[in-house]
Amino acid sequence: MYSVKEIYYTLQGEGAHTGRPAVFLRFAGCNLWTGREEDRHKAICQFCDTDFVGTDGPGGGKFSDPEALAKAVEKIWNSGAETNDNRYVVCTGGEPLLQLDEAAIAALHTRDFTVAVETNGTQNPPKGLDWICMSPKASAPVQLMRGNELKLVFPQPEAMPIQFENLEFDHYFLQPMDGPDIEKNTAEAIAYCLRFPQWKLSVQTHKTIGLA
Repeated sequence: MYSVKEIYYTLQGEGAHTGRPAVFLRFAGCNLWTGREEDRHKAICQFCDTDFVGTDGPGGGKFSDPEALAKAVEKIWNSGAETNDNRYVVCTGGEPLLQLDEAAIAALHTRDFTVAVETNGTQNPPKGLDWICMSPKASAPVQLMRGNELKLVFPQPEAMPIQFENLEFDHYFLQPMDGPDIEKNTAEAIAYCLRFPQWKLSVQTHKTIGLA
C-alpha cells in the first residue's frame, strides 16, 4: 500500500533538470517532521514549505500495489503531454524513500518513465532509480553517500557545504532558503558559489513563474 499526497504534471523548477516536464509523485509522510505546524518547533527540518500530510491532494490517495501507482502516474502524464517522449517522474515528499521500493520503480519503468527521487538522504535508496537528488537537512544523519545531484538549502548552520563536498555526486547545488531573508540568502549563496566553483546556484524558478 502506498500513501500519496498528490500527483500532478508540471515543469521541474529547480536543480539540474530545471524546465523539464515531469509528473510529481508526492508521497505522504516524512521522518524529519510530522507536517503539522504544532510540531514544527521540535522538527529536525524547520524550514519545510510543503504539505505532505494525508492523501487528499490532486491525484492523491491510497494505492494498493505498484501497478495501480504506476497507472495513476501514467494517467497524469497523459492528461498533460501529447506524446510519450521523455516520460519523467519525480518521486518526492515528505520523504519518498519511506515508501518507494523496487517494485514501484519497475512498474514505472515498464511504462517508459525515467524515475527520479528527491530525498533527505537519511534512507538508503532501492535499486533501479535513474536519478537521485539528495537535499540534506541539519542534524539529520546522512546515509546516502553518492548520487546524481546534491541540492543543499542554504544557509543551514548545522549543514554547511564543506560537510558534503567530498561525497560522490555529479552536481552540487546551493539553493537559497526561502522566506523573509530570501534576498540575503541568495546573495550569500551566490558569493559562496563564486568562491567555491564546485557549487552551482539553484533557484526555485517555479515560484518565480507561478507554477505548482
